[in-house]
Amino acid sequence: MTDAPWEPPLAGTEIEHLTGALDRLRATFRWKADGLDADGLRARVGASSLTLGGLLKHLAVVEDHTFTAKLRGEPFDTGEWDGPEWPFTSAGGDTPGELYAGWDTAVQRSRARLAAALADGGLDQLAHVSTPDGRHASLRRLVCDLIEEYGRHTGHADLLREAVDGRVGEDPPEGWRPTS
Repeated sequence: MTDAPWEPPLAGTEIEHLTGALDRLRATFRWKADGLDADGLRARVGASSLTLGGLLKHLAVVEDHTFTAKLRGEPFDTGEWDGPEWPFTSAGGDTPGELYAGWDTAVQRSRARLAAALADGGLDQLAHVSTPDGRHASLRRLVCDLIEEYGRHTGHADLLREAVDGRVGEDPPEGWRPTS
């Protein structure tokens, strides 16, 4: 047995595999963004304006939006929201503590909301979000969409973190826990 709680099961249920894949990506993303000061969180690669701080804030917003507005149709607190680029552009004014805490608490809320939804109808239940012709997405689709979102942005985080201090790797090392 290893000390890698983010590792999905080798053989489990569909729910265990989907939530395991999501948690592995969450852990890998958080490890890539962990322990940086404001300059590290604002670092860019080439001409891109993407930063690890912007990704932390963006993914916190996506977590909350997925399991409030999309899943249940509940109001989504947009705070200072000023369009889809807001999390990326506003992160530069946030402290590292605010960015890390924002992501960490959004993930905690999402885990609780997802667990409640799974207990209340499983992956096949229909979510609030629908297409213009009225077809609703399932909870399974929302989880898969979030896995895709993390896959995309964890790849971005790989490049950004390597540029900051050379950190590379596919998974957090055994025993890793967030330091910031």
